[in-house]
Amino acid sequence: MKYEFPKGFYWGAATSAHQVEGNNYNDWSEWEHANSARLAKEAQTHWQDWQKKKFPEMFEPENYISGRACDHYNRYEEDFGIAKSLGHNAHRFSIEWSRIEPEEGKFDEKEIEHYRKVIKALRARGLEPFVTLWHWTLPIWLAEKGGWLNKNAPKYFERYVSKIVASFSDVKFWITLNEPAVYTSLGTIKGTQPPGNKSIFKAARTRANLIKAQKSAYNAIHSISDSALVGVGNSANFFIPYKNKIYNKILAKIISYLEGGFFKKIKKNIDYVAFQYYRSIEMGFRLGGNFLGIIENNLDTGGERTDLGWKIYPEGIYHFLKNLQKYNKPIYITENGLADAKDEKREKFIKEHLYWVHKAIKDGVDVKGYFHWSLIDNFEFVEIRGFWPRFGLVEVDFKTQERKIRPSAYEYAKICKNNKLEI
Repeated sequence: MKYEFPKGFYWGAATSAHQVEGNNYNDWSEWEHANSARLAKEAQTHWQDWQKKKFPEMFEPENYISGRACDHYNRYEEDFGIAKSLGHNAHRFSIEWSRIEPEEGKFDEKEIEHYRKVIKALRARGLEPFVTLWHWTLPIWLAEKGGWLNKNAPKYFERYVSKIVASFSDVKFWITLNEPAVYTSLGTIKGTQPPGNKSIFKAARTRANLIKAQKSAYNAIHSISDSALVGVGNSANFFIPYKNKIYNKILAKIISYLEGGFFKKIKKNIDYVAFQYYRSIEMGFRLGGNFLGIIENNLDTGGERTDLGWKIYPEGIYHFLKNLQKYNKPIYITENGLADAKDEKREKFIKEHLYWVHKAIKDGVDVKGYFHWSLIDNFEFVEIRGFWPRFGLVEVDFKTQERKIRPSAYEYAKICKNNKLEI
């Protein structure tokens, strides 16, 4: 079967600055050095036996320090050349705030020029830039002021955003914030990543300031550029009621509603929906115990899984896209991918998800682009898992920095080049 995608559809992959550039100095790099030994030790209890055997590097402290990462800061032209060869016509990347404004109110023009060259390199290869302005990391000076807890944080962000947008007025697609709800839940409730708080009250303040930041940044961008389109990267999990019990159905609906709360607050301050989807999660009460919540890694619920143990559920992306249709805005899938070091499941993952994306388009959903996560293997910094989870279309040897295109990338390239999925 052949499934044609709309003319002008954007095909690409995504990265974020801290995960690929190397040698960043921000609140996350500080956190990594302070917590690497602990994270290596705790890996003994955090992961299942098959993961421990397959990825022994998780027990090494250096796994949790981003260091030079993929050296993409110096090798971006090589990486973009690979993307072009694979038929990509767009690329999502982020600008590192700590490079641009290393001291409060002082902008580094050399770093601005660096990102100007990055954008120029993309355009020279026919790749449309989708630029993320904040992908979780903060300059040290802002972190020392409390980060997003600081009442002036939205103003600081607006100042930075205004500087960047004025500097790169030819960029059309902006993503202001990446997964603000995930950042808030993991960094200020669970405390498993920076800033490491465990407070519902701090989470509420962080959330409120991120909402303010989005609204002010949206207005600032449009005051500078008439042609700019602004989105927010929203990640969503597809919650499946455990054993389809009625009480678990109710719980799944509640969790889904809460997860989408941030988006509902900013829906009037976006021009398009940037949607990010990875997995399904079994949600419910476990009878005979007192566990309530995510149970997918605790019970044998079947189905294919990624190296991170995430359950693969391609149909979930269709249901989300159909639900997003009610907002009557264009949709770009700005992240979708899996950890798969041996590249055994990636081709099937991509094709099955794109099948459901195509079905959503056929059913009237205005999907305009798809970005695989990620272009190259990187430093996986959600809860700081480090280098062992491999998400890249391109394999990276982190010791030699050698790039090697995976077989699945060539299969994805056929789709990109032909604007067509064949199954």
